[in-house]
Order: sequence, then structure tokens, then C-alpha cells
Amino acid sequence: MINVLISGALGRMGKKVFESCENSPAVKAVCGVDIVDNFSNPDFPVYSSFDLVKEKIDVVVDFSSPLNLDNILSYCLSYGIPAVLCATGYKDEHVEKVNKASEKIAVFRSGNMSLGVNVLIDLVKKAAAALDGFDVEIIEKHHNQKVDSPSGTALMLADGVKDVQTEKYYTYGREGIVGKRDKNEIGIHAVRGGNIVGEHDVIFAGNFETITISHQATDRSVFAEGAVKAIIYIKDKKNGLYNMKDVINGK
Repeated sequence: MINVLISGALGRMGKKVFESCENSPAVKAVCGVDIVDNFSNPDFPVYSSFDLVKEKIDVVVDFSSPLNLDNILSYCLSYGIPAVLCATGYKDEHVEKVNKASEKIAVFRSGNMSLGVNVLIDLVKKAAAALDGFDVEIIEKHHNQKVDSPSGTALMLADGVKDVQTEKYYTYGREGIVGKRDKNEIGIHAVRGGNIVGEHDVIFAGNFETITISHQATDRSVFAEGAVKAIIYIKDKKNGLYNMKDVINGK
């Protein structure tokens, strides 16, 4: 049994991860850490700080915020524990810290934990290779509580196109008289409203045809299930940086 600490345990995704752990014969959520200190459950204690954790932990999974990254990495490095990082909104300095930590521990990081989205990225790369000369636009839709924009998934999809068409650059939304569209733009647009779990459309627009590749998440459980797969995958991995593509390919 893999003992898991859930960082951001009282958030919507933290609760979903707990439910997925409960349904897994290989994983047990033994405690959580959250800045909200108003939770009491003898079977699943939630602490306000990593310093208070008493349980033996095998893997830390995080769905909180980039602001919590230093605390997570410090704890994992202190005990040699793998980390599964699922938060979005990382900046360059966060990525640098993750990369540095991965030299000493196993770190799993993905902007989207859905297996379907990660298959979608491969499809987008194939489309980008075949549809050179088509305009590429990405539209992402999320609930009105999401704090970062564009979504980590939208950036993963844009990066997938840019891996193939290296001359591309990103344009985040458009306003006013911006002139004609440059052929090398990848337009990225964010929609926020209601309780939309997550929708992504990648549009390849040519002169006489348009191809749209889409993914829609209907329940946050899909991300939690992916996180559990990542936990199981990374448990005994040596130091290094891993992502959902490694899980899909079984490396």
C-alpha cells in the first residue's frame, strides 16, 4: 500500500483525489496539508503545515497552488519522497525549482492529469506536422473560480504545436485594431464561466477547410484518477522528471 499525503486536501481537487485513493487497492490517503485549519477526521488528519505531519509518507500529491511549491519540495527533499505536482500557473522560476529538485528526487509534473488530454496533445502534434500553413487557434473554457489564465492545458497544447512548427509564437487574446493575423501566431483564448470543468478546442484553419480537435472533461474525477495513476507510477522511480506521457507509454 502506498501512503499518500494530499497537499491542498480541502480544495475541490484535493477531495476528488481522496475519493480516488479510497477506491484504489494500491493507494491510501493517510493525511493532508491545507492552509484551511478547520478540519477534524481521525482517519484522515489535515494539517496546516508540513512541519506538523507525523505519518510515514511514500508520495506527496499536490493540487494546491504554485505559492505552495517551496513547502512541498522542501518536505519531499528532506525525506527523499517523490512528488506529484498537478497545480497550474507555474512561472519560469517555479519550473526551475522543480527541475532542480528532480536531480535529487523523482518529480512528476503535468498541467493536466487526464489521460485523454495527453493523448490529445499527441494528436495535435500529428495535425501540426500534416497541416503546415494552417492557422492555429486554441480556445480553453473553465469555471469562474479558476485563478490562472491561460490554462496549463492550453499551454501544453500550444507547446505541442510549437514542438513541430518551431517558428510559431503565442498571442493571448486580441483586442482593438491588431492588424492582419500573422501566419506564425498561435492564438490562445480563455473563457471563464459557471462550473465548466474543462474544455479545450484546437482549431486548424486552412483556406478551404477547418479541423477542430477537442477534449471535454465532464467531472473532475478524471484528473484525480490520473493523479492516482501517477502516484502508483512514480512510487519507486529514481530521481528525475516525469510526466503523463511516461505513464501512457509505460516507461
